[in-house]
Amino acid sequence: MSHYSNRYFRRAILASLCVGLPLVAGVADASPLSLPNPLTFCAGPLGQLDVQGVASGMAFYQDNPQGAAGTLGAKRVGASITNGMVIIQKENGPIQFYIQAGAYSFPTLVASLSTATPSNTINDFGALPVAYLKFAPSSHYSVEIGQLPTLIGAEGGFTYQNVNIERGLLWDMEPIISRGIQFNGSAGPLSASLAWTDGYFSNRYNVLSGLVSYAINGSNTVSIYGQGSLGKSRVSSNEVAYSPIGNESQIYGIEYEYSSGPWMIEPYFQYMHTPESARLGIPHSFDNYGGALLADYSFTNTLSLGARAEYLHVGGPLGSGLNSDSIASTLTDLPADSHAWSITLTPTYQDGGFFARAELSYVTASTPASYGFSGADGTNTNQLRGMVETGFMF
Repeated sequence: MSHYSNRYFRRAILASLCVGLPLVAGVADASPLSLPNPLTFCAGPLGQLDVQGVASGMAFYQDNPQGAAGTLGAKRVGASITNGMVIIQKENGPIQFYIQAGAYSFPTLVASLSTATPSNTINDFGALPVAYLKFAPSSHYSVEIGQLPTLIGAEGGFTYQNVNIERGLLWDMEPIISRGIQFNGSAGPLSASLAWTDGYFSNRYNVLSGLVSYAINGSNTVSIYGQGSLGKSRVSSNEVAYSPIGNESQIYGIEYEYSSGPWMIEPYFQYMHTPESARLGIPHSFDNYGGALLADYSFTNTLSLGARAEYLHVGGPLGSGLNSDSIASTLTDLPADSHAWSITLTPTYQDGGFFARAELSYVTASTPASYGFSGADGTNTNQLRGMVETGFMF
């Protein structure tokens, strides 16, 4: 069995109604990509360990490229590594652990593309993006401490964890990985997780997040999640991945998932509130909110089609301080006071450990005059991307 992220941990809970075993495989119809059974070996006093890995790359075409001259994001046509990772885990006994190490990238709609270089990896979450120790005294209760996947949102961070290659508009304003401690518990159809972390990788442990899921039956599940800071965020930090605006904000969401036979359908709605903060140069509070519909249909055991449609309203207004920056002020790669829509289609082929998939995505936005999100000068308001990702998993 394998562990993808807290998103897949959540789905495994809903399938098995057992939160005490979060290190389990993603449900087959939850994602077109499924990690093969792990290699197992005996590690002496550590007991049996499972080892898995992902090696993948992508090629792309995009109109209206954005990014600094000479970077991957500024190219119309290019290629990059998406995953080069090894996963080692112990998932039996009361003391368990999970380690994910290597290189990765986060291709995201409306954001400049980057490759999984050592410098980019270190600037994000380091070469050990997910690593934690888990205490599981029973099948209904567990505690995890370390560098953890977020409880927030409906999409995982790494490309192989999702029905689409690129992450979506709503994902762009969510935390990805946080450091802290997480408590998991379940009772019948109800499961819950509560985490005390550093939020958007701030290294200041004052953020509380939670997730509650209710399995109506074997095919239908509803979940709610939320996160908010219990103290002030850092104004500056050496952590490149850190977002002070994210740590100062509150984010909430509700998801519904239908999963049966060849179909997985998941709509969700998300709301984020950022308060006024003189410390951070935010002259006015603002809200980001939107909705998305994720779907995946499996034609055969090897061929599937993933799709995503989204709407996102990005708050503002443009003003002084951070809000004069049309990108960083809103925690998204869209200007303040804008509205964006996206559609993404991703046919996928997987046979054993080999996979290949193509993707076509289109984003358009309504923005204030002279602002945008794409193009060399950042004023274009639409973008078309085509991608191919292929690789091996073991």
